[in-house]
Amino acid sequence: MQSDFLQIQGLGITLSGNNIIKDMSFKVRRNTLTTFLGPSGSGKTTVLRAIAGLNTEVSGKILLDGEEIQSRSANQRNIGMVFQSYALFPNMSIFDNVAYGLRVQKKSNDVINKEVMAMLQTVSLTNKKDAYPDQLSGGQKQRVAIARAMVLKPKLLLLDEPLSALDAKIRVSLREQIREYQQKLGITMLFVTHDQGEAMAISDDIVVMNEGKVQQQGSPMAIYAQPENVFMAQFIGNHNLLMGTQLQQLGLTTAGGQTLVADTHYVVRPELFSPEATPEATAIAGQMTACSMLGDRVQYHFMSDTKLPLKVELLNHSEPLKIGVPLTLYLDPAAVHPVGPANAE
Repeated sequence: MQSDFLQIQGLGITLSGNNIIKDMSFKVRRNTLTTFLGPSGSGKTTVLRAIAGLNTEVSGKILLDGEEIQSRSANQRNIGMVFQSYALFPNMSIFDNVAYGLRVQKKSNDVINKEVMAMLQTVSLTNKKDAYPDQLSGGQKQRVAIARAMVLKPKLLLLDEPLSALDAKIRVSLREQIREYQQKLGITMLFVTHDQGEAMAISDDIVVMNEGKVQQQGSPMAIYAQPENVFMAQFIGNHNLLMGTQLQQLGLTTAGGQTLVADTHYVVRPELFSPEATPEATAIAGQMTACSMLGDRVQYHFMSDTKLPLKVELLNHSEPLKIGVPLTLYLDPAAVHPVGPANAE
């Protein structure tokens, strides 16, 4: 069973006299990749820097492997960090960039050569060991930065939006490689991003932040299918956010196995609608009013006969449904999830 490797208890962070983070708590399991996800200004990087020891005005407790580290300097925490900018030494070869930290630790040349070459093999850059940073692509530079951090065998590796400067295709490839490194080496990683797809693709656990608070922590599946509040329902993925009264107008009497509550918000993901009838589903009559092709999916705007607009997404495996033609969609009430009262923010 995976233990709580990192524990944040009542964390408070002050920057320029402003309380950016107030009383934040969460846990990270050993040997997992946990992602901080949230909009700009939510506190993701601020918390990451506090864990690394780069923010000094910090209250509360930070426990790493059972030891309090909040009073230790950054170089006493055995934590590695990879930044958005690769921060490589331009006048050093790739081998020397990766070896830099080991040399600071005064390791022997034999140990340095063995450890650096093993790490360059892990990130598939042994053929670039004699090259210089300006001879590498952006993705290769970031792999060097990751190798330089991992070769020191930190207890915890922090990655602050390491893929943000890369184009879309390289981002997808490198995020898969980062996940592979994490699983192969058994490293505990904290990864910061504002990209939901990135977070969903590589994370064991996601900590969603907004305005300096943890909104929800859980697996990608849990935070998508079972958001805990209105913010989570609106922030994660596409959605229909409906009141109980609106669902009643569509013919539903239950949601998630419970009786509908009129003044409660419910989230209905667009892909939950189907043109195929099932015994447990509620029939909703109306018509499509518009559609957009999204590659593997088609996104529709559906207007029910009760004049309630709905977002619908279907796999793009057949002819698109016709616009302006009467149509019945089906929705399983068990998949509809409550997210909070009418006044919830």
